[in-house]
Amino acid sequence: MKLKNYAILLSFLLCGSAFVKAQNMALKSNILYDASGTVNLGIEAGLAPRWTLDVSGNYNGWVRSHGRTWKHWMLQPEARYWFCDRFAGHFVGIHAHGGQYNVGNLKNDISFLGSDLSKLSDRRYQGWFVGAGVAYGYSWILSRHWNVEAEIGLGYAYTRFDAYPCADCGTKLIDGKSHHYVGPTKAALNLIYVF
Repeated sequence: MKLKNYAILLSFLLCGSAFVKAQNMALKSNILYDASGTVNLGIEAGLAPRWTLDVSGNYNGWVRSHGRTWKHWMLQPEARYWFCDRFAGHFVGIHAHGGQYNVGNLKNDISFLGSDLSKLSDRRYQGWFVGAGVAYGYSWILSRHWNVEAEIGLGYAYTRFDAYPCADCGTKLIDGKSHHYVGPTKAALNLIYVF
């Protein structure tokens, strides 16, 4: 079912881009997500001489070895202001994000900005999240059609989740708990094809 939703979203994004003029659009893939086995695609369209709209989505529906789970899907639209030309140089952005996750059995002892990730070692968490943030990035032109882009974002995410005692167990330990997160909300190293 989730894969069907991802396919519908991708079709919507591609169909909507048919109305964008040539030379004003880019397709991108976040190499950081690729390294984690997460399928991702971004589409960025020019809106004005220094403004673009970037919409990125990703999906990971696989269970790793030893029952480690990092399943999720996410959509992250972002309005960008470019300080020089679109698709080149410095930019700032404001983004929203939302999605669902099912993670657990990830051995670690990390506590980061009020989020105790060590609980992922012996519990599974399933829930949804929404939020927003601001970002800064830079895009390097490699050739006429190819760019590389780095971006980092900070923001807020609200999540509501259920917790289970282990990756395969069905008895809930926690039902509908919420969590507020403030910190990094975006990290990207994108390989881009510009039309």
